[in-house]
Amino acid sequence: MRLRFYLRSLVAVCATLGASILSAQQPAEDYLFDLQQRLAAQEARLQQLEHNRLPSVHNVSTNNTFLEARVAELEELVNGMGKGEPANGKPTQKWSGRVHFDYWSFPNDGPLTNYLDDGNAATAPQDFIGFRRLRFGVAGDVTDTMLYKIEMEFANPSKLAFKDAYLGWKELPYLQTVLLGNQKRPYGLDHLNSSRYNVFMERPFHVEGFNQDSRRIGIQSYGVTDDERFNWRYGYFLMRDHQNDGGQYADNYGSELAGRLASTLWYDESSGGRGYAHAAVSGSAAFPGDSGTAQFLTRPEARTNGKWFDTGKIAGATNYQLLGFEGVVNVGALQVVGEYQLANMQRTVGPNLNFNGYYVYASYFLTGEHTPWERDSGTLGRTKPFENFFLVNKCCGGHGGGLGAWQVAARYSHGDFTDDNIFGGVGDSLTLGLNWWWTPYSRVQFNYIHGSIAQRGQNGGATPGAPLIVGLPTSGDYDLFGTRFMVDF
Repeated sequence: MRLRFYLRSLVAVCATLGASILSAQQPAEDYLFDLQQRLAAQEARLQQLEHNRLPSVHNVSTNNTFLEARVAELEELVNGMGKGEPANGKPTQKWSGRVHFDYWSFPNDGPLTNYLDDGNAATAPQDFIGFRRLRFGVAGDVTDTMLYKIEMEFANPSKLAFKDAYLGWKELPYLQTVLLGNQKRPYGLDHLNSSRYNVFMERPFHVEGFNQDSRRIGIQSYGVTDDERFNWRYGYFLMRDHQNDGGQYADNYGSELAGRLASTLWYDESSGGRGYAHAAVSGSAAFPGDSGTAQFLTRPEARTNGKWFDTGKIAGATNYQLLGFEGVVNVGALQVVGEYQLANMQRTVGPNLNFNGYYVYASYFLTGEHTPWERDSGTLGRTKPFENFFLVNKCCGGHGGGLGAWQVAARYSHGDFTDDNIFGGVGDSLTLGLNWWWTPYSRVQFNYIHGSIAQRGQNGGATPGAPLIVGLPTSGDYDLFGTRFMVDF
């Protein structure tokens, strides 16, 4: 009886594990067929034991030995599958995607912001309804130590773009993991965080301004200590954005060296990571040359049509250095985050330039959840509601359901893109946010922004700082309201 129970349990476990692992890695049909044949043979032997009642101890012993050998084969098979090894040496694949659907409106505007958005000072910015992100991709292992990822953006069908697109190697001595291809440059915490987990709908002035679209073609090493207390990444990148054209023909590359060192200063294991503290420093040495990349521009932390802050292409810029500092403290449902970045640019025409920006925000879960922390990368993790949101009719009348997770947040941010004869604008904004997590993979966001823009005028030229057009002010206030429905898988 014990042997029969053990064998039946093992067969069930093998079938369950085999189905789940095969589903995740999608191996070839012959691998599934082989496992099914093995399981069928064991089931037939179990039936023979149960119905025939083997007549002799010798036969029982012989058959038990045979069954034990067959069970050992199954265990070896399942253990190999559990390691995630590709069937027949074929690469594995895991599909992913995200859908972010936005609505943005502009309840308060002025001549300057009107002009910056669509070129007409008398026309208010148009509301936006549509996809912010419509992303689909696949990733996996080629061998035990080689990986790949391809992720495409379809939000603008007339201008498709690739995002993460690389091949790489892992478990390397000293370098640990190395990726070659399009990937995020290693600075700006709010950019390194995934848009799936960020607290606010759009990133702050300086994070987006100094790191437009974040990803560049390059080679980068990623590492972490065994205790996950420290993690780092550093690499070499092209400065031009090739997400729409795939590469460049150039002898003067326009390149940069960049890196980040981060530490999880405190992590409360006993509470499952509900308490932690993080600090990081990042930097970049960039050499734009004649690549046309000596320019900082960004939207006003919302999905506007135009980029309201813009230094223009800075003539004579030979190189610049970027330095950034990050800090995060999380205690239960409360989180406080701050970040500062400074860019110092050298040029052959005029004095050196300095641009900078910072933000600080606080968020709080009204329903008691917390924002997890990924110690191996020094970034935010996926929030998991205590109960998912749902609403159903009860059989006895009335309604029942779950609340999901409710999070409120406030952020103040500042970005300064004006110095000497460059008048890209000085921005300040206050953002109030509400996040309603329906499940760990779906939520809706609400953002209200009150902001101001100042010192926005002509860049360089004979009359730097003059209004962009005659009679147009160089400062103004604005209000924005945004909603996003999002799901990822």
